[in-house]
Amino acid sequence: MDEIVLPEPWELVVVTITRVVPYGSYVTLDEYNDVEGLLHISELSTRWVKNIKDHVREGQKTVLKVLRVDPNKLHIDVSLRRVSDMERKKKLLQWKQENRGKKLLDTAAESIGISSDEAYEKIGIPLEDHFGSIYLGMEQAVILGEDALIKIDVPRKWATVLTQLVKRKISIPQVKIGGILELKSNKPDGISLLKKAFAKAKSFKKPKNTEIQIYVTGAPKYRIDVFANNYKIAEALLEKATKRAVKIMEDNGGEGKFIRKP
Repeated sequence: MDEIVLPEPWELVVVTITRVVPYGSYVTLDEYNDVEGLLHISELSTRWVKNIKDHVREGQKTVLKVLRVDPNKLHIDVSLRRVSDMERKKKLLQWKQENRGKKLLDTAAESIGISSDEAYEKIGIPLEDHFGSIYLGMEQAVILGEDALIKIDVPRKWATVLTQLVKRKISIPQVKIGGILELKSNKPDGISLLKKAFAKAKSFKKPKNTEIQIYVTGAPKYRIDVFANNYKIAEALLEKATKRAVKIMEDNGGEGKFIRKP
């Protein structure tokens, strides 16, 4: 008999409410082969609970936090009141992405002519090891092409099939961050210096699907916006671009500073 994998205390889990009873509700943990857990009425809300069904209903999927795990009795206590809105949204997004990644991998396996188990072993595991999840790895294939998969030893033929599939199925959303560059120069060639600062802020090697825009809001203030596939990339580009612009001004006797704004 295969060993039953259980969650760790304080882990966030996606569950399905299966039974509502006077003292709480029973749930199955979707990510752990439907192992059962108990959501006690005291863990439903920070406020007094008059009617349990005002908080949960049978068939509902939600995110709970694991409190206690008894591996001998296979008993798991979970909490709703200890889960913040941010935690719930982030966990649900992650869970949906993981499920979608697995379904796309199954579709690719069928196209390639291999089993789902072999696809997971030869493609899924490398994606998880290198990118954190199957879905995040697929996003990299959309952004960087099949080379992102070939570099982690996915066979070229398989990488081509998977990349073609995910490019049709996955749309990469862009994030936008920015602020105000204040750039001043009292020199006669101040306009040329500004143009040089703007060019320096934009003319460096950037990842695909990223963009830096600079435009006048009212001298000496200039709006700079960065567009990228995620906030980590956007923040790095914004920092590099603004530092380059400010340095050009300061190195040539001018002034410069960056003010972060939404």
